Amino acid sequence: MATSSFDRSSASAPSATREPARWLALGAIAGPVLFTLAWMVLGPLRPGYSSVSQQMSTLAVGPNGGFMRAAFLLYGLLVAVGVVAIFQGLRNELGAVGRWTCTVLLLLSPLGVLWAGIFTIDHLAMHTIGVVVGLGTPVITFPIVGLLLRRVPGWRRLGTLMLLGGPLTLALLIGFSNSVPQSVMRAGGGGGSLGLWQRAMGIEVQAWFVALAWLAYRHATVRSALSAS
Repeated sequence: MATSSFDRSSASAPSATREPARWLALGAIAGPVLFTLAWMVLGPLRPGYSSVSQQMSTLAVGPNGGFMRAAFLLYGLLVAVGVVAIFQGLRNELGAVGRWTCTVLLLLSPLGVLWAGIFTIDHLAMHTIGVVVGLGTPVITFPIVGLLLRRVPGWRRLGTLMLLGGPLTLALLIGFSNSVPQSVMRAGGGGGSLGLWQRAMGIEVQAWFVALAWLAYRHATVRSALSAS
């Protein structure tokens, strides 16, 4: 009887450990939702602002700029916490090397956005570093993470789809870069369809984090239900 009780408690230990990770993973959903709501609400409130031709970063300076800066910072923090939680929940399925490889690679994007929120467009050179890391690194990191996730039961389909995330992000990045002259972009200005390209790229990158978080939450919920029964 004592041995049986010990076995049951040992079996429930991984489930108990994963329970907080299940909820923390949702940060990778909350961050994109809050960030998207921020620019959707703040844009129309800014006189003369155009979501078609102007960058989201412009909303982080001037009237109500503090709200958009907070959105940048919250996005970076929430998604970073979500990414760590997602792959901590895969500690048995992915292995230590694969788990930390995915974690480190995917942390680059939200930390880049966080950096861009600390250094606003008023500090253009520093801000640009954050934007490049936040929106550019997924070109490489998404396919690598996808290859690793294809080895995990239940994650193979998302891993396969993430192989397309790199080329898709690259295509949007090229469209964004070519939407206005480089001299205008380097000056932090806007024009043409710059704003639309940036929003499309931002939503695309964020959608992969949302998908990862939702799948992690679903799998953790199923495991929790099975262990409870």
